[in-house]
Amino acid sequence: MIIVTTDFVPGKEVKELKGFVRGSTIQSKHIGKDIMAGLKTIVGGEIKEYTEMMEEARQKAIGRMVEDAKAKGANAIIAVRLETSAVMQNASEIIAYGTAVIVE
Repeated sequence: MIIVTTDFVPGKEVKELKGFVRGSTIQSKHIGKDIMAGLKTIVGGEIKEYTEMMEEARQKAIGRMVEDAKAKGANAIIAVRLETSAVMQNASEIIAYGTAVIVE
């Protein structure tokens, strides 16, 4: 599956539009990781526990978007975007979305 943020795939031609596709996940903070993150805010620096959690969430959302595109018969997704939002205290949603197409 070709995945791009542009409206086209360089060197390829969009032959058919398959439609909007998306994938999402909601991740909550792990209490143990939350304690470690709280301590990290005292000394500063990257909060690796959250970086890892968000990377895992992005991969899940993208994977689900790809499955949606495959179900529609697409071989590429163009105009891909990722967004995040807080859905409740200590939980965030990651959504990946784009346009499923067939390219040649």
